Amino acid sequence: MSGAELSGDDGDTALLEEELRQAVAVLDPLPPGLLQIAVDAYALHDLDARVAELTFDSLVDALPVRGVTDAPRMLTFTAGEVTLDVEVTADGLMGQLLPPRAAGVEVLSGPQPGTPVTVDDMGRFMTDTPPSGPFALRLRTGAEVITTEWLRA
Repeated sequence: MSGAELSGDDGDTALLEEELRQAVAVLDPLPPGLLQIAVDAYALHDLDARVAELTFDSLVDALPVRGVTDAPRMLTFTAGEVTLDVEVTADGLMGQLLPPRAAGVEVLSGPQPGTPVTVDDMGRFMTDTPPSGPFALRLRTGAEVITTEWLRA
């Protein structure tokens, strides 16, 4: 048999992969604790990254405002001289890196690759999609990598 005969049609292969994924999900589901361990391990793949400490979370630290039912969640992370302010809404994330500097920001959500976000000259960034589950942010400022802890949206 040639290599082409062994590889099969790409459409058939994709269909077979999907059927196998569904069978495994039903017959041998992933234990919830194992999924959390995998997510935590993925977060550590930048072992040289500094972890930004969550210093403010409006769900815990803010006083409720009467009559406001869908207030955005405000988060502040710090790592040394770097501060990251983030607002989580139903429309997405909006944030600012202080002091402003050239940086790359990625929104991490599980084991898939992070979603890159553009940071402007004032250190501001925005996404159009809100996080749908556990998420973290990874900042790359030159040679420095800073990762926030994982939070539920």
